[in-house]
Amino acid sequence: MTRREQWAAGQAILNWSWFGTGVFTLTAVTATVWPDTFEWLNAVVSLVLFAAGTFVMGWALLIAVERSRHHVIGIAGLYFAVGSAGSVVRRILLSSLAVEIVVALATASIRSYTPAAFGLLVPVWALGLTGLWCARHGEFEVRKTDPQSG
Repeated sequence: MTRREQWAAGQAILNWSWFGTGVFTLTAVTATVWPDTFEWLNAVVSLVLFAAGTFVMGWALLIAVERSRHHVIGIAGLYFAVGSAGSVVRRILLSSLAVEIVVALATASIRSYTPAAFGLLVPVWALGLTGLWCARHGEFEVRKTDPQSG
């Protein structure tokens, strides 16, 4: 499978990553500007993305465990796309993670000691989807079999 085919096969995962990032950014910024109206909406969005990201991260791990029978899969390759994804895919996934981190830190810093702190949990969303993309579509080194084990 070429890099282009590989990218197209996981397009939905890339789209979901940025969709979640966009929704979080929108609610976090509006909650920072108008906290009385939107801070609890932002908290709910943050917690939903954290819970969904945790689920997806576990799902990715299960897929990776199954693939690890035939491939050598490391944590950096799985959750940070190091060596397992092309530069375009890696840039798309990790830029989503970077935006989530920056928005979470900025809004939580501006609105200290408020529900904006829940935004610090959101980067689990992008990490989980990066893991899912790499577990399903990433390229990993083929495991060498041990001649004694058969």
